Amino acid sequence: MTDFLWTRPDTDPLATLLLAHGAGAPMDSTFMEKLAGALAENRIASARFEFAYMAGRRTGGPKKPPPKADKLIGEFQTALQKLMSEAEGPLLVGGKSMGGRVAAMLSGGGSLPSRVKGVGCFGYPFHPTGKPDVEWRLAPLQEAKRPVIILQGDRDPFGNQSEIAEITLPTSVTLTYLEDGNHDFGPRGKSPATLDGNINAAAQAVAEFAAAL
Repeated sequence: MTDFLWTRPDTDPLATLLLAHGAGAPMDSTFMEKLAGALAENRIASARFEFAYMAGRRTGGPKKPPPKADKLIGEFQTALQKLMSEAEGPLLVGGKSMGGRVAAMLSGGGSLPSRVKGVGCFGYPFHPTGKPDVEWRLAPLQEAKRPVIILQGDRDPFGNQSEIAEITLPTSVTLTYLEDGNHDFGPRGKSPATLDGNINAAAQAVAEFAAAL
């Protein structure tokens, strides 16, 4: 596992978020950089980390596909144990897309430390892209033992607003939609919404979520 990539607010944080990347982009992708900055502006510290398959690409290793999400829970757990020795106060676990799914899976386990107060999923992959007719990935949300907040572009191909309206989510799951957002929260050019505005709206929602826990 790589070292943490920290982004901290100027004042004491409301919470520290252990933030994992998505399946195809590293922890310092443009989206992750923008998200970490917006979170810090809203008093959420973030510690980004990479799963081993992604970290291996930095050393010239082969571009391996990610393992199945459940195979990454142990790596997330290891990162959490490390974070607990480096950060004080309440913690959140979360991530972009696949990273958020793994965080939700981790929160369903029986050994989650009490300092972990909630889960943040940025673009949750409810189903494979563009395939709402296959089995949805609802088990991590249904089995989570901590409150979950999902930040979702309202036209996300992994689960858009109209599709999600047809299902029932647990009462412990809070869902915030980002205007005209795709999987990376970006709106179309004709939309009055902006990428930075949507990312900041997501960060504000996470801060409100953390303050209420």
